Amino acid sequence: MLFDLRARGRRRTVQAVYLGLAVLIGGGLVLFGVGTGSGFGGLLNAFTNGNSGSTSTPAVSQAEKAAVRQTQLHPSSPQAWVALINARVAAAEQHCSGTTCTAAGRREFEQAGAAWQRYTALVKHPDSTVARTVATAYETVGNFKQATAAWLVVTQADPNTVAYFELLARDAYAAKETRIGDLAVQKALSLVPKSQQKQLKAQLQQFKNAAGASGGSASSSGGSSGGG
Repeated sequence: MLFDLRARGRRRTVQAVYLGLAVLIGGGLVLFGVGTGSGFGGLLNAFTNGNSGSTSTPAVSQAEKAAVRQTQLHPSSPQAWVALINARVAAAEQHCSGTTCTAAGRREFEQAGAAWQRYTALVKHPDSTVARTVATAYETVGNFKQATAAWLVVTQADPNTVAYFELLARDAYAAKETRIGDLAVQKALSLVPKSQQKQLKAQLQQFKNAAGASGGSASSSGGSSGGG
């Protein structure tokens, strides 16, 4: 037997075996986190998982930091504010699953909206692609008034896409901007064949009913929703 220590050389053999086991166990504890219960996974995981887990969120964070820096260096640059909008929306999406966002995600969307306000103060004709992005951000945090304003930019730039007027109507009704919503509905109906108008009108009426919108709302931007 291995543990019969009376035989010549067996004592040294057993000592060598125990020493080897000690090295293996010790190495397992350090390298793999075996038996620690810490959940951190040891040194090997620190080199593998630690690197793989830092490839998404930190990258977005660095993009946002760089964009903030550019707005500080060039506060009158529309491009700098657009970069910040996009970076903040990307950062927000890291904290969202579908339409459900954490507090951090909502905060990033709100900050993207603040950057959009700075951007629109610098340009006469805001970029409609950025406006679509911001409209969705405002919708996520429930700011339908500002989402409506963003969709107005989109529909003015592209007055022939039915879906944009549907979204404008939906958000306008949610914001109690009934006049804008009604004008958006009229425009949307004018863009579809007559055979489709009844169904579309019923769908858009559901948006109005769901929002409890009725009558007209005084709005300084109400007359601009037609986009053509």
